[in-house]
Amino acid sequence: MDVGSVTAVSVAVVGVVGTLLSALLTQRAADRSRQRERERAELARERRGELLEVRTCYVALNTTTRQYLAALTDQVHALRRDGSGPVRQRLTDARDQHRDVYAEAQLRVPDPVLDLAGQLSRELGTVYGMVKRLDAGAPREGDSVTSAQERIDALWRLLREMRRRMRAELGVPATAGGRTAEHALPPRAAASDTDRGDSGPATSGTRRGTDGRER
Repeated sequence: MDVGSVTAVSVAVVGVVGTLLSALLTQRAADRSRQRERERAELARERRGELLEVRTCYVALNTTTRQYLAALTDQVHALRRDGSGPVRQRLTDARDQHRDVYAEAQLRVPDPVLDLAGQLSRELGTVYGMVKRLDAGAPREGDSVTSAQERIDALWRLLREMRRRMRAELGVPATAGGRTAEHALPPRAAASDTDRGDSGPATSGTRRGTDGRER
């Protein structure tokens, strides 16, 4: 075989090898691209699942806090009428339910919401202690029905702020003309260690305050 023939064969072999390598590299690139797409899709599914879990927790936290506040409000109204009746048990149930939901929220929700939820829980516990002492006829200095109602009103405002923070964390647009809730709460009455514990949940629907506006 002369030199020309050898050269021609070599060129042919190189061409075939190049074609094969090119096809192989193209296939590997396509495989990597598909793998990245699968990974992105999996991450997206995980993210949607996490958001759903957080949203579910937000709904429960909002609902039980509303119910707890509603039960406290009903208890204060009952104290004004000199009688509590079944309101006492409803308040205790609401407190226990909120406590369970708040405990789960501590493991799930981001810090901006958890900070507000924690403040609400502590203040709810303080008001609960005050209301129970008033109901038992053993008030401490600073305990009064008027003081309890003022603190409850402040907590409704704090709850609205927590809802706005929840919506922001979920990417829900803020409503036009929304106002920033007041964070200031009335001076805290003296409370025992048990009064300062986590508070409990509620499940009621829309409530109206003494000013007649929806909470």
